[in-house]
Amino acid sequence: MGGITRRLLLQILAGAAVFGRMADTAWAYFVRQFPVRTVEIEDFGFDAATGMVTHERGPAEPYVLVVDGLVGQPLRLSYADLLALPQENQVSDFHCVEGWSVGDLAWGGLRLATLADKAGPKPEARYVIFHSLGRTRSRPGGLDHYVECLPLADLRDPRLDYLLALTLAGAPLPLAHGAPLRLVCPYDLAYKGAKCVTRLEFAAAPVEGWWTRANAIYATFAPVEPGRLRRPSPRATASPS
Repeated sequence: MGGITRRLLLQILAGAAVFGRMADTAWAYFVRQFPVRTVEIEDFGFDAATGMVTHERGPAEPYVLVVDGLVGQPLRLSYADLLALPQENQVSDFHCVEGWSVGDLAWGGLRLATLADKAGPKPEARYVIFHSLGRTRSRPGGLDHYVECLPLADLRDPRLDYLLALTLAGAPLPLAHGAPLRLVCPYDLAYKGAKCVTRLEFAAAPVEGWWTRANAIYATFAPVEPGRLRRPSPRATASPS
């Protein structure tokens, strides 16, 4: 039997290109079908090309991430500023409190440690409170926007793979999945991963998140059950920092 001819090689390469486009299309379809649960009123949007937050009523405004609270150097970072910081990619699983999971999601963004190093948390800062864009449909305890809270030590632990995500599957986050910026938390139930984050508040004491205030069945500390994890959690203990 003869070797591969130039014509056959070109056919193979063309087939590979078509397969690659099909794989990309399938992945994009999968991302679109990735289930969404949200409590925000969908009256705002985000344009990644301009870094602008749009509103159904009122003018558009530049997205700004505020980093404040118990820090030595408060920050105000635009979307372009965030993209200019050191970026990392990771593939991790997503675990909803409702019992379903999505495996091998490709996220890109930055580590919270990158922002913490720039802001300089004060010694008494032990927690980070995440505040989200947009109003919520109900107001548990008077809270009108989504809030979550996690220990700073956990957020800085590289083994736990927390990521402030800007991209999903190589493209800017869709609004439904948390644009402009969301917290990815592979070893916590997904309600701990605040979407549409607009403020990181460093604090000495924890606060209850939106869902915990709405219903105490949603615990403040929400690790994924070990049986749902494809690899063991790196946490040394089963209690928060």
